[in-house]
Amino acid sequence: MKRILIETTVVAAVAVGLAFALPSLTNLTYGGTSPTPAAQSNEKSGVSQKVGNGQNPQGQVADKRKQITSEAMAAIEETRSALKCLDENKKDEALHALELATGKLDLILARDPNLALAPTRVSEATYDVYADIDKVKAARGDAEAFLAAGKVPEARQILDALRSETVISVSNIPLATYPDAIKKAVKFIDDEKMEDAKDTLQTALDTLVVTDTIIPIPVVTAQDILKDAKHLSENDSRSADDNKKLSELLAEARSKLEFAQALGYGTKNDFKDLYSELDVIKEKTDFGKSGKGFFDDVEASLAKLFETLQPVNHSSSNKG
Repeated sequence: MKRILIETTVVAAVAVGLAFALPSLTNLTYGGTSPTPAAQSNEKSGVSQKVGNGQNPQGQVADKRKQITSEAMAAIEETRSALKCLDENKKDEALHALELATGKLDLILARDPNLALAPTRVSEATYDVYADIDKVKAARGDAEAFLAAGKVPEARQILDALRSETVISVSNIPLATYPDAIKKAVKFIDDEKMEDAKDTLQTALDTLVVTDTIIPIPVVTAQDILKDAKHLSENDSRSADDNKKLSELLAEARSKLEFAQALGYGTKNDFKDLYSELDVIKEKTDFGKSGKGFFDDVEASLAKLFETLQPVNHSSSNKG
């Protein structure tokens, strides 16, 4: 079954298996009346060494890692070296480091003159919520009440816990501005304006472009379940146990999608077609009926759900 990945600050689809150990739970308390969801999170700088199939979190991190250019990483390190040299009043060494950084960036642009972002670093974090769908809906209601009352911090605290996702963040050099910042810093150094040079370089390092790929776990859990269900649906000699298993898989997939909807990874309208298509699949496979193509529509709807979202990069202070 095709899986969908869209780089966005909203949502994207992915598989579940994680390449790193999950930490202990962090309980969140707030002033609402509903039970408190427990948020589980993990953040890891660098790149997971476990390579998946390119469709799960490990695989996606591996794909991002492949995109990282050694020249971009070297340009960052040379910029940091230049800053250190300026702090130590080593003007010539600073200029040499910036010359090396410029050379690395020139190599990147020589390979691809139209490249806008040069990846330099990957980090990943996973968050999960331990609460049933009713508790999630109650917590959302509390958050909405806080927002209506203008209590944004309280609402934010609840919503931050209502996450079941892996986030892959990629830091990038913005090639439209970073090389110019280095040239500007060199000019400042030549003019003996060392503080201006340092400020320029530090600003360049602190304002890298970050691309987040947010991976809702329940959606892809449903995709994996449907993959197994699809395999059973094509078996024309299913046993009674197989028929029972198929029915259970379809119910479980629907439950995961309902949980994803409750967490806000799509609206009621986004999921409406998916639920209808699951009903159709159940009808077509009742009483041991089998065939191919039963899952085409639900797969297309999953694709449509995420293709409506556009990739988004965001620039922010990034001191890592």
